[in-house]
Amino acid sequence: MPGQNSKPIPQLVAELRELVVAYFKQETVVPLKQLGRYVGFGLGGALLLGFGALFIGIGGLRLLQTETDTTFTGNWSWVPYLIVVVVFLLGAAITWKTRGAVQRRRDGAGMRDATPSLKESS
Repeated sequence: MPGQNSKPIPQLVAELRELVVAYFKQETVVPLKQLGRYVGFGLGGALLLGFGALFIGIGGLRLLQTETDTTFTGNWSWVPYLIVVVVFLLGAAITWKTRGAVQRRRDGAGMRDATPSLKESS
């Protein structure tokens, strides 16, 4: 037997719908907005780093072409380009290797912290 304070079914359905919509906004829309800001700053930073690397590469190339006098002229004019490409590839390899070491160290530390010791479980 329903109590005196029970609400009609349509009102309960409307309240449930409002509750679900509010929960959906709280758990999805707000975090997505925060994620968008995070991604935006990441893309902006990546773009600026890319332009910086490009300008450093062009500067290094021009340095090799102008300051080496006649060393890289004639049939050797392609060598400054090769040097710049090799330097960039070495930089990328060092960055990739360092990133992997940091990631492995972080994963290893996280696994040690997440596993309880035998003393804690007993």
